[in-house]
Amino acid sequence: MSSVVERTFAVLELLSTVPDGLSVKAIAEHLDMPPSGAHRLLNQLVQTGYVSQDRVQGDYGLTMKAAAVGMSFLRRSNVVEIAQPVMDELAQATHELIRMSVLDSGELIWVGVSQGATVGLRYDPGEDQGVVAHLASSASGLAWLSTLDDDAALMRAAKQGFQTETSGPNAPTGAADLLERLAETRKRGFSMVIDSFMPGMNAMAAPIRHPDTGLGIGTVSVAGPSVRFVAERMEATGPLLLAAAAELGQMAFASNFFRRALDPATG
Repeated sequence: MSSVVERTFAVLELLSTVPDGLSVKAIAEHLDMPPSGAHRLLNQLVQTGYVSQDRVQGDYGLTMKAAAVGMSFLRRSNVVEIAQPVMDELAQATHELIRMSVLDSGELIWVGVSQGATVGLRYDPGEDQGVVAHLASSASGLAWLSTLDDDAALMRAAKQGFQTETSGPNAPTGAADLLERLAETRKRGFSMVIDSFMPGMNAMAAPIRHPDTGLGIGTVSVAGPSVRFVAERMEATGPLLLAAAAELGQMAFASNFFRRALDPATG
């Protein structure tokens, strides 16, 4: 990382994954920075109010200011407000977790959620909003990749890697495996993943498309425990999911954020 801006955002992104904070040494090692440079940058972030330092341990962590900036943007962009009724309706119909992701600067980011499961086992991570979706192993990622041609899809997936440290046993093993899953997704119109994104969780997702061009601008997904949300249930839920995705696509023009995302140059 050569510029101060790159290093600054790298620090903020790293600290967003560690709520308890990290030491200067740990931050420098994670980001391959000199400890002295990391210390200077952290002190500047403390002065701006985005980072604070624990008086006892000395570790640095994010303040709520960073979260407030993101929440303010989401609120003013109307993304979640527009989509929430559709997500809530789908959650009530499926009794499972509904999530919406949007495409921003070439990354698929989870921004909306509605929980339909009220009793028994339920998949409810509580940490996905604002997180970049893993393209190859998640239902949302697979659904969005299916809107691209094979070469573009492989390039995007390979950039992240086909698996993560927390991927389930059925995550894609390579390019050929992923291409086969993409072909199945395009044929059905929605993705289905079983113990892929994480163990014990199954999910399905459909792309949210530009109503005129058909370009993928996001996804809507349904996820639940693998012991309950089995393949037969996912197949039966397909028409409801596709209808929700189509409705969200038609709503896209009501949000400034979506209007920006509709421009191919921003993706």
